[in-house]
Amino acid sequence: MQAVKGLSMEKWLCWGSMGVAGLLALLFLLDMFTDFPFGGIPKAVSIVSLLASALVLYLGWDAYRELR
Repeated sequence: MQAVKGLSMEKWLCWGSMGVAGLLALLFLLDMFTDFPFGGIPKAVSIVSLLASALVLYLGWDAYRELR
């Protein structure tokens, strides 16, 4: 029964990391085009942050797929 609890927690951690990464990706995309959430940070910072959040999103998806 202990393994079921751990497996469930791992799935929720994957979903949580994908949710946060997706939210940050949307915020950085919004900042690139409207300068709204972060006050117009340089485009290079937005692009690198967008790539980093996309990478975390992919890694969370891959880890979730491995748990199934």
